[in-house]
Amino acid sequence: MAGPEPTLRLRFQRRFLAARPLCSLPWPELEQNLRAAPDSSLLQDILHQTILHPLCVKYPPSTKYRRCFLTELIKKHESTAAEPLDELYDTLADVLKEEESTQCYKNYLLPTGDCVTLSESTAMISGGTTGLVTWDAALHLAGWAGGNPKVFRARTVLELGSGIGFTGIAICKTCQPKTYIFSDCHHCVLRQLDENIHLNGFQVTCCIQTEPQGQEVEAKNCQNPELIVAELDWGSVTEKQLVGLQPDVVIAADVVYDPEIILALIGMLQKLSSSRADRKAPEVFIAFTIRNPDTYHLLQAELDKVGIRWQIIPAHSNSNFLYDVQPNVTILQLFI
Repeated sequence: MAGPEPTLRLRFQRRFLAARPLCSLPWPELEQNLRAAPDSSLLQDILHQTILHPLCVKYPPSTKYRRCFLTELIKKHESTAAEPLDELYDTLADVLKEEESTQCYKNYLLPTGDCVTLSESTAMISGGTTGLVTWDAALHLAGWAGGNPKVFRARTVLELGSGIGFTGIAICKTCQPKTYIFSDCHHCVLRQLDENIHLNGFQVTCCIQTEPQGQEVEAKNCQNPELIVAELDWGSVTEKQLVGLQPDVVIAADVVYDPEIILALIGMLQKLSSSRADRKAPEVFIAFTIRNPDTYHLLQAELDKVGIRWQIIPAHSNSNFLYDVQPNVTILQLFI
């Protein structure tokens, strides 16, 4: 059952702290409220729930984002008969003094009251990779996981293409996995991932590197790993190197946006299936945004071709998570 509708202030807070697109903020409702009661106190409350929120002060979104937000908020204020609000202009003046940076923070509030704070690139593509930002499929998968914690509780989870860590950190904070294995292959992404794991109060207890020469996976300084970061190249990793992972659950978000990546992912799943020895096959969940229907149909066709069954997981309710569920995001459960 869905919970009570969050207040206007809280909806501004959630979306602003996570630096969601400005157009997704509830501006029309704010305008309606201001027309009904042109009172500066509402704008002041929103200012303190967003720009001046302690999380934002400590871990601010990009300078450009905050500048645009404040400019829009001032426009709404000036369109009413409300008393002048000097704090709005003073805050904008402070932001205008800041230099632009290639890095920023996003703060995602979880239903538990906890928060995932991420250091992200301000550019969608940086360092030759799209893995330095958080994509909608990661939000969607984390929301689904939060509504289905039993899938992850007390189990070993392997995430393929973890990027900078949102989904994994959210699952670690809400679903109590026994072991969580973050993995990626891009060195810049892995460095940012490690930073974000520590930023959220976790310690990496084991780092795994897989070498293309064929050595077995080596775990260093690792006796009872709970949080693992693995460098996994789907094309070069071998079944032998995967034997030590033995996940109960495998997840991935937004890793099927390109036909070549689809084939590499399926190859990786086949290797995982072959490396499980006598263990039960892991449960596999893949979340992705359908940007191109042809790519989506190719994924289904390639899965059918190698005999991997699949089913669509029904969309979860917004009440399970605090961000918009995009209608073009889908989760597939695969049976390897």
